[in-house]
Amino acid sequence: MKKIKPSLSIGPATMVAAAFIGPGTVITASLAGAQYGYALLWALLFAILASIILQEMAARLGVVTGAGLGENIRQFLRHPLLRWPALGLVIGAIVIGNAAYEGGNLAGASLGLKLLTDTELAAGTTSLWPMVVAAIAAALLWSGNYRLIERALIVLVALMSLAFLLTFIITRPDLSALFRGLLTPTVPSGAALTVIALIGTTVVPYNLFLHSSSASKKWHSADDLPAARRDIFFSIPVGGLISIAIVSTSAAAFFSHQLSIASAGDMAQALQPLFGKSAVYCMGIGLFAAGISSALTAPLASAYALSGVLGKPADLNALQFRTIWLSIIVIGALLATQDIRPIRLIWFAQIANGLLLPIVTLFLLWAMNTRALGTYRNNWWQNLLGLVVLLIAVALGGRSLASAFGWL
Repeated sequence: MKKIKPSLSIGPATMVAAAFIGPGTVITASLAGAQYGYALLWALLFAILASIILQEMAARLGVVTGAGLGENIRQFLRHPLLRWPALGLVIGAIVIGNAAYEGGNLAGASLGLKLLTDTELAAGTTSLWPMVVAAIAAALLWSGNYRLIERALIVLVALMSLAFLLTFIITRPDLSALFRGLLTPTVPSGAALTVIALIGTTVVPYNLFLHSSSASKKWHSADDLPAARRDIFFSIPVGGLISIAIVSTSAAAFFSHQLSIASAGDMAQALQPLFGKSAVYCMGIGLFAAGISSALTAPLASAYALSGVLGKPADLNALQFRTIWLSIIVIGALLATQDIRPIRLIWFAQIANGLLLPIVTLFLLWAMNTRALGTYRNNWWQNLLGLVVLLIAVALGGRSLASAFGWL
């Protein structure tokens, strides 16, 4: 595939940040702040560090081998008894799961538009905002222009950052409590699952497929690894900063005032009497940017992952590549417009993701120690850090399975 000459110092890692700051993350972070104040910010700090460790490996794999994680997994799994179960997990967790989550992404972006316009844009009882957002996402992906998609995501992440940081400033969080929460690990009573949820919304398996594939297209050779790392060390912390801002905003607005919320929409509406209409507008912009950016990255990651495992070209203009991401957008739009709660799909995705995250992390560590990487293989401390993250991934997987089967 023709390599794309980099024109920006940031890029693929921005996709990762855009992917993990979606409506689900906004909701999780909002509820964490409202229920526990600043106490769980340390979990986000850990999640960002863990994400940097894994995403650096994924980017290095993509740049050095010129192929994504999906292609590398296919190379490792030549035996049918290993290949087909792995393929089933990828289809389940990445494709079917992302189709379910795409509905949430489109619904979240639509909520942001409703807050900004005070309109439902409805036909009968069915909101058409998700169709509008889906059409925008599909048009960008259909262009087949990597630079355009990359720059659109950079703009959306910048917009999202500005919106949530402005909301943060408006609500005036307690900075001393904020830093204590970042640097002092504590788990208040009943907060264990929320800690895991905060980590799980940041360290996700499909980002490893997305990052390795996009990095292999952005950069030419191992000589570009410093640029890839600068991209990671800038973009991933920016995403983490957004999450920290959301938790802190919710802590200042609700935990400090002993108020309760049930969703990000409740948070936006409740901000108005406390901090004025500007806070609602900032939240609306943030939700829209978070939703549409994730609505772009979720189907794109699915197409990269499935194309790689199937041995098909991960080409933005290829028919089967477009078919995969378009199918996910269509399913997500149908779920969002009909207000269907895809509980069964999310339940299945939860099980598959619980299995897939530690497995993908293990494959990534394996790949990073093969001869194909030459001098760019992991050193001992990179492997040690990767193993620590793997153990956390196993714990997250166990929690996801237990939650899915009602054991928690």
